[in-house]
Amino acid sequence: MRPLVLADGPFCQVGMRTSLNFGILCAFALATRNGLCLNVTVPTSPPASARQILPSYVSFSIEQDRWTDWVGTTSPNPFFYNVLDNLKQFTGQPPQIRIGGDSEDHTDFNSDVQFSQASYPPANADVPYPEAAEVVVGDDYYQTVQFLPPGTHVIWGLNFGKANLTAAYLSAQSILKAFASPAVKSAGIMLDGIEIGNEADLYAYNGLRQSTYTVMDYVNEWTAFARNITESISLASSRTRLWAAAFANTTPSTLGFSPQAVLNERVLASVPGSLISTISQHHYGGSFCTGSSGLLQDLMEKTSIRSNLSQFVPDIVATNNKGLDYVLGETNSYSCHGAPGVSNTAGAAIWALDYLLYASQLGISRIFFHQGIGFKYNLVQPVALTRSILNGSTLVTPLQPHVQAQYYAAVIAAEAIGPSGNTTVVELFVDDDRIAGYAFYETSILAKVMLINSQAYLSTDAARPAVHIDLNSMGNAILPVLITVKRLFVPHADDTSGLVWGGQTYETADGKVSGVLEVEVRNATNGIDIQASEVVLLSF
Repeated sequence: MRPLVLADGPFCQVGMRTSLNFGILCAFALATRNGLCLNVTVPTSPPASARQILPSYVSFSIEQDRWTDWVGTTSPNPFFYNVLDNLKQFTGQPPQIRIGGDSEDHTDFNSDVQFSQASYPPANADVPYPEAAEVVVGDDYYQTVQFLPPGTHVIWGLNFGKANLTAAYLSAQSILKAFASPAVKSAGIMLDGIEIGNEADLYAYNGLRQSTYTVMDYVNEWTAFARNITESISLASSRTRLWAAAFANTTPSTLGFSPQAVLNERVLASVPGSLISTISQHHYGGSFCTGSSGLLQDLMEKTSIRSNLSQFVPDIVATNNKGLDYVLGETNSYSCHGAPGVSNTAGAAIWALDYLLYASQLGISRIFFHQGIGFKYNLVQPVALTRSILNGSTLVTPLQPHVQAQYYAAVIAAEAIGPSGNTTVVELFVDDDRIAGYAFYETSILAKVMLINSQAYLSTDAARPAVHIDLNSMGNAILPVLITVKRLFVPHADDTSGLVWGGQTYETADGKVSGVLEVEVRNATNGIDIQASEVVLLSF
């Protein structure tokens, strides 16, 4: 580690790195309405509103159709293994893996198939890497979970869309056989959940059910389907439980699809309902399904993140009141694989970090960022790509496995959460629509503070604005004097590479971290400056 010791003395920054007397500069900032000097109060012990955040809080949702491209077939995919293990090194636990998505309802089982066989619709400029129209898998397909990092917990989706009970039973039987195998058991890889169906609220629109399909129809059908599956594989006697809902939240409210509606239909009173541990909701910040795009600053906006997620509070409360976990089982920036020039940029990393941490404040147990081979919003591209993820054009040279900018959000969150298993987090009040702050506590002791500047600094901008933040304690409490500061350097919010976390990069051929760790050591009473499109992590 190479520490950078900064000179003491209060200062505030405007645009370029200019040091002036704090009081004078703050008065100037207020006079010019720039608001560049802020005071943020940090409780030295966790307030009642602090929420527990699990080591595997940041997890992955992966499309079923090309699952073996991610994990490997006869041996591990070393790149994917490494990027998961990086996160495990920070928290002590690997991310959970949900295997499902749109291709979940297009997957059937055939024991004569070794791994998988799939057919795909034609690619186009908006969707360069479409999901499979049909997937057929065999026993070895499920057995590949043995190549995940030891201790990984998995959720696997079953095809409910086709309403083929026999096919779903054969898949469930093969899944349980894989997790009972010596290789998987010895690695401590566990099947936490089975999800029956993906986004059933869209069935009335994608031809999988009649146009009048309602949430009552869903509950009745799901209950009968789940009863047959769970009884035939004796699920009640295992540690594995069911995930329910997994709705897209995009259908008209008149059809009534929501976690609350499912609970109101008394799904928990049924025999399979008693095996439900988790209610899953899917959510995207916007849509690229028809080729429309979104502005990067719109995605990053602090207020839009909060309004986007707060709409789920009634569902979260209703779910938690039943003693169930509420998760975002599939989420990311823009649906239909992301928007080019937005979802694949450094700005998406800034968005994802604030998004996932704010979600933790609402009672969301875990957040699963959705991934697919060649998707624009991926955190990781685990195999070589021959087509551009932006427009589907053929690449002269294949693009080798690599992390995308948003992966840094997972890394930073994992480092902030740490390995204690007893971390709580609370959002700090910051009177600015560009700056978000979070305090992390380990066993009731203040451990870290994260500050996020969501103002987009673009490659077309000239000067890079910055904000000075003074940290204050509550009441008679005193903050520790010395802090270490670690920064996420982002060249520009619209760049797709070149990010550096504390002097180190994950943009390497093997996905492992490279470079010399750099931190600043400074006096907490002097505050901290944070530039547009930057993240700082303060450790006490």
